[in-house]
Amino acid sequence: MKEKVNVAFVFPGQGSQYVGMGRALYDRFDLAKQVFMEAEEASGLPLRELCFSGPEAELKRTEHTQPAILTVSIAALRVLEAEGWAQPLCVAGHSLGEYSALVSVGALAFADAVRIVRERGRLMQEAVPEGEGLMAVILGLNAADVQELCGQASEGEIVAPANFNGGGQIVISGTRSAVLRAMALARERGAKRVLDLPVSAPFHCPLMRPAADGLRVALALVEIRPFSVGVITNVEAALNRDNTRVKSLLVEQAVSPVRWEESVKRLELLGCARVVEIGPGKALSGLIKRIASNLEALHLESPDDLEQILKN
Repeated sequence: MKEKVNVAFVFPGQGSQYVGMGRALYDRFDLAKQVFMEAEEASGLPLRELCFSGPEAELKRTEHTQPAILTVSIAALRVLEAEGWAQPLCVAGHSLGEYSALVSVGALAFADAVRIVRERGRLMQEAVPEGEGLMAVILGLNAADVQELCGQASEGEIVAPANFNGGGQIVISGTRSAVLRAMALARERGAKRVLDLPVSAPFHCPLMRPAADGLRVALALVEIRPFSVGVITNVEAALNRDNTRVKSLLVEQAVSPVRWEESVKRLELLGCARVVEIGPGKALSGLIKRIASNLEALHLESPDDLEQILKN
């Protein structure tokens, strides 16, 4: 088993889903088939049908999206591990992807993770009535400016940074009216682009506190095992190897911003030279290139991707 000491694995989260994801891996590799079968048994969801055929509206329901992305990510990981890439220097995940990262280092059993993220999705969806929340992306303003305009736009409601994604991209989240006010202020202050996001709930903000409380109850029922490969957490953007802290960090993740830009810079500080994004979509690879251009960013989602990775 080869040790890729300068490699980090990263795993995508919300916004990475699309109909057809994981199909090529499933058709080509028995290991990927086994992952899908295990996920279906654990979740009670027809994940193959949802991932491969949709309908898109069902796949985008967050209680379906989250186990679907997790399953595709772990299917790709198992295929890569079979080629000897089993020991990265460290791992990280964006939002939901932190659960995939924990599975990858053996902290969380895959079946437990599938059940937990389905429940996480359900809790997040129910935390805020449909239509009352909103998320938006702001391009071209710095973190301090976005923090300030969120404070000005709140007017007693909730709006806060949800993702510090890097490359000049910050996502905000909160009640619809407060987010709309913040979007208007961002345009006034010269943001290059301001767009609302087609998501089903306002993630990673204080409105998710009911979801966080429910998640604490759900996590109490699963085991977090000791692990030696460190996980860079969303909440702290720091390396964690303490299994006793994982549950509290995952609970706080639901209401805290994803510090992705800092997490990628942490990879650099730890000595990583190459990052492999494992799972559907290429969003993280694009962000990594903008945050740290000296990091080589690879992507694994299909058999063709695997061939390219093995050539490196």
